[in-house]
Amino acid sequence: MAKASCVMTSDEEGLTGSLMLSQAQEEAPTIISGEIAGMRPGRHGIRVHVFGDFSEGLVSAGGIFNPFSKNHGAPDDEDRMVGDLGNIDADDAGVCKVHLEDRMVRLIGPHSIIGRSIIITAGEDDLGRGGHELFFTTGNAGARVWGGVVGIAASK
Repeated sequence: MAKASCVMTSDEEGLTGSLMLSQAQEEAPTIISGEIAGMRPGRHGIRVHVFGDFSEGLVSAGGIFNPFSKNHGAPDDEDRMVGDLGNIDADDAGVCKVHLEDRMVRLIGPHSIIGRSIIITAGEDDLGRGGHELFFTTGNAGARVWGGVVGIAASK
């Protein structure tokens, strides 16, 4: 069993929250769960990015993690980047309860996301279906607003 955590940060005041990740074995799905508060209400794209580097802000995290050179898509699509996790919803109070199970994200093996980052965008991800010039690369989800580095978590 592999476990990781991701404490979310932002330049915006009032954001608090963290995500816990777990994977039972290399071929098992990874479970991502947690709660984030202080978000703008509505839908927001969530994705894994290549680097766990915020030295120049969230842009330093690089692009969406894509080790197999796929197009941007939805979590259930066959043709999707590993980092494409879809959208999460923040309620009217700005609280988002996250529970995702993903078949491509790994904590174990050569394509582990430990040391990479999870980024949440200002807007909704069109999941590669939007018709905008960015739909096959970023989902046209707007600016990177919140992020955290995925680190190894203590076993409890």
